[in-house]
Amino acid sequence: MTPAAASGAASGAGPRTARGLAAALPFLCCPICGLELGIAEGSVGCRSGHRFDVARQGYASLLRGSAGAGTGDTADMVVARQAFLDAGHHDALATRIARCAASLLDPQTGGGCVLDVGAGTGFILAEVLGALPRHVGIAVDLSKHALRRAARAHPRIGAVAADTWEQLPLHDDAVELVLCVFAPRNAEEFHRVLRPGGSLIVVTPTPRHLAEVVDLLGLVTVDARKPARLARQLESGLFIRVERSVHEQAWTLSQDEVEALVAMGPSARHTDPAAVRWRLRTLPEPVAVTCSVTVSAYRAV
Repeated sequence: MTPAAASGAASGAGPRTARGLAAALPFLCCPICGLELGIAEGSVGCRSGHRFDVARQGYASLLRGSAGAGTGDTADMVVARQAFLDAGHHDALATRIARCAASLLDPQTGGGCVLDVGAGTGFILAEVLGALPRHVGIAVDLSKHALRRAARAHPRIGAVAADTWEQLPLHDDAVELVLCVFAPRNAEEFHRVLRPGGSLIVVTPTPRHLAEVVDLLGLVTVDARKPARLARQLESGLFIRVERSVHEQAWTLSQDEVEALVAMGPSARHTDPAAVRWRLRTLPEPVAVTCSVTVSAYRAV
């Protein structure tokens, strides 16, 4: 079975999600043997006989090893994230990332691929694909709850369950751009799947991010040494930084929106929801919160 077979729709997946996954298959490979993949009868497989399920929501599970698609963000975390995104709070950041992507690539060049690792619901990737109308997107995440939404976030997104810390199920030199937004960074893998001279966009929180509520709500803090670690990971012969800027905006949030903000991120695993809710009730509404992140762009060398 070859990528040509990918023109068929996955059994149980809607036409939109099937098209996105089919378009992504030429860039993907079997996580076991590395051969090309095709799609038929509700699964993805290679000519060696390795087969992987395609969920009825349209995402493919290409996990290797012991990791499962049920790990990653929980259903509650994804629901909270979707509610926060639907309110428009990250629209400006998404636009900033999309403009950065369009400045690094030629929007009129066809056939290229954008990989979003730790893609979550596919919100950022969908915005980037809007700025790159001829590119295909691959959303990689461990959470099946997030992937269900990512598969439907844009008709040119193929959603895949995979572990960023393992070898990614993509061919060498397969993609033009990797997005890593609040996600784990596997510099060697990013470099392997990027074509020579390909681009990487990394978004990380600054120490000012959510500063107004960090102590009050007991949130996870940003290590001040993180920028130095990022530089060591990415600039040790693999990438050259070509751009860095800080995106900062003042959010005016309701108590419920702050609660969703906590519930959708890493602090959700380290805080008691009831305690967060009680502490929030001591704050006057609206709640002023700072969004502060660094957007860094790199070229593969």
